[in-house]
Amino acid sequence: MFIAMNRFKVVPGQEQTFETVWRTRETRLPEMDGFVNFKLLRGPSTQDHTLFASHTLWKSRTHFDGWVESQAFGKSHQGDGRLSGIVLGHPEFEGFDILQEL
Repeated sequence: MFIAMNRFKVVPGQEQTFETVWRTRETRLPEMDGFVNFKLLRGPSTQDHTLFASHTLWKSRTHFDGWVESQAFGKSHQGDGRLSGIVLGHPEFEGFDILQEL
């Protein structure tokens, strides 16, 4: 199994807008081979941002790589310009191979 996460630093006061962008975007994840589930996470707030993370679980790193290289990935990310002025910088990607699961 493989976890793909992107961390987003959202401008204070823009949290609801950020959540709305995610809830209304067209997703193609369920169509992808190896996709297990997706979660949008809201973390702590500081004076300069609120932390959010997208968390996607895949059957393998190979399945995730297939998603990133697919036309569906490109189509799903076409509307990312809607995040301009809402997030600070680019999202920070983190990928993890699951070594143990209880």
